Parts: sequence; C-alpha cells; structure tokens
Amino acid sequence: MTPITTQDYNIYFNENAYSSLNEHLKASNYSKIFFLVDENTNADCIPFVLANIEAEITYDILEIESGEENKNLDICLGLWEALSEYGADRKSLMINVGGGVITDLGGFVASTFKRGISFINIPTSLLAMVDASIGGKTGIDLGSLKNQIGVINTAEMVLIDSAFLATLPENQMRSGLAEMLKHGLISSEKYWNEFLNLSEQTTKDLDRLIYESIIIKKDIVEQDPHEENVRKTLNYGHTLGHAIESYFLSNADKTALLHGEAIAVGMILASYISTKLKGLSDTTNQEIKTVITNVFGKVIFKEQDYTPIIELLIYDKKNEHGNINFVLLEEIGKPKINCKVSNELILEAFNFYAS
Repeated sequence: MTPITTQDYNIYFNENAYSSLNEHLKASNYSKIFFLVDENTNADCIPFVLANIEAEITYDILEIESGEENKNLDICLGLWEALSEYGADRKSLMINVGGGVITDLGGFVASTFKRGISFINIPTSLLAMVDASIGGKTGIDLGSLKNQIGVINTAEMVLIDSAFLATLPENQMRSGLAEMLKHGLISSEKYWNEFLNLSEQTTKDLDRLIYESIIIKKDIVEQDPHEENVRKTLNYGHTLGHAIESYFLSNADKTALLHGEAIAVGMILASYISTKLKGLSDTTNQEIKTVITNVFGKVIFKEQDYTPIIELLIYDKKNEHGNINFVLLEEIGKPKINCKVSNELILEAFNFYAS
C-alpha cells in the first residue's frame, strides 16, 4: 500500500512499515530507544516488531497495565522517572506499540520529557490505527474525565501493520469500527455505505477501509491542525459519547465501556438530535441507528443515569464561553459544528435510543 504523506510525517503500511522504520533508525542515530507497551502488546506484538528491526539498537521496554483507567498522571510520572533512571536524553526515541491508550499517553510522555523527545507510533488496535495515532493529539485523562490534559505534537512516523488485528478480541475490533463509521457520517455517504453490509467485507476490504478512513481524517486535520473549525467535525458523537464513557468509568455499579462503544451511543443520540435541529431525515436517522446497533447492540441506561451524564457535558473540550457545543448532521457527509442543544432534547434522544 502506498504510504500516506501528511504535512509533518509519513504513515507506512504492512510490508513497507518495517523497511521504512529500519531506514529511519539507521539515518537518525538515536542515543537510546524505549518501547512503550502494555502487557498484551508486550506478549503479542513486541517480539514481531523486534524481529523486523535490522539496525543495531540499544533499547529498553517500558510496560504499563492496559486499560483507559491507566491513562493518568501517576502513570506518566512513573514513566518519566523510568526514562530518567534508564538514561534517556534529548536524542532518545520512544516507540509506542499499542492501542489508543498507549499512543495517547506515550506521545504525551515523549512530548513533555526534557521538553520533548521524538516518538513513533505503531498502533495495534483498529481504533488506534484509524483515529488515535493520526493528527498529533496526545494526552491523558483527569480522573474519569477524558483527555483533559495534553498537547498536539506529531510522531516522527506511524507504522500500521494490520496483522496485529488478529490479536484483538471482538469487542476491541468493534470499538475501532465506531470511528470508521463516524468518518463516513461526517464526510462521505459513499464510505458510509461500505458498512451497510459488513458481513460481506473481506480482510482485503478491511485494509482498504482502514486506508480510506485514515485519508479522511488526514484531510480534515490538515485543513485545521489546532481544531478551530473543520477539525471539530471529528468530534461527532463524542460530546455525549465522552460523557457516557466517563460516567461508566467512574461508577462501580457500571461495566466500563470501550471508547468506541460509548461513541456509538453518542452518534445515535447526535443523529436523533440532528433530525430536530438540522433537518436530518427520519429515514437517514433510522438507518444510522440500525447500522450502529447491528454492530454494537444496545447499552442499558437507567433513568437516574441521564442527569449525571448531562452534567458531565460541562467538561467537554469543545466548550467555549460556557456553551456546550455539539456536532450535528444536516445529511450524511454534511456536518455542522458549534450547535447548541437543550437538556430536554438530550433526554428525548436517550428515550429514542432506548426505544
């Protein structure tokens, strides 16, 4: 597959990924390399990555526990201390091998250690391949509040090897599909239609869909690197989705949702709200609900869940001047940013989701 060239770095795929990494390592003369992994990617992915590195390198492996609950400042502190203890300097390199938690957190740790060292992302989950490792967003959570601390800083390169997807459980694959569905809804009805019959897609189709999804996000990010305008459309489904994710993460009586599972709910809610405020057709709204629930099933909410979820909206990063801003749809491929939505309409949307 042809590499994707962005304004700041290149994205290499499958057979080209490791040859490109080897050329980069030989040319860059890093003082030391640190691989950031979790227990899963340390077991399933790092041996394959190391076997494909031809350059002679000095490296250490830094392992953290998997899970969104570990994307926090305490873990960062431990990693900064480990980098210092193992002699990292300004010419060191961090290679983040994992899903969105690893690429988000690893990018942030690298961007802030000694005012910034280089990093490379090797995303191993579908979600990280199509979303988390593209666009330069790095960061951590503040308690259960998603991505409140971070910087925008791009990797030296991104390497995508779809063979790693074979190591994922089914729910992790579904989680990544949520972001791909979102890319279709905000940018391309043709791309959205690819997902109407998922059972007919092959492994080769998946490689192509990953590639197209990355192109969609890349084109949006390059128009608006710092999220002042069109990049906000990438937050479709995320205003309520992040609030739902945070609420389920912080409540002991709830089973935590994966990012994509929460965003899937958020997209259905945003679709319904779009019919009331932006003229999205009822037919399209029902199609969106059907396609997403066929993939994800339904999350069960209790009536007492709604108010605390809505209260969490005040922490959304898109808010400006005290206003909560939604991304809505006029039609598939035609999003509108900075939309104001009443609490009453949000409750109505939850009732539609449950129906």
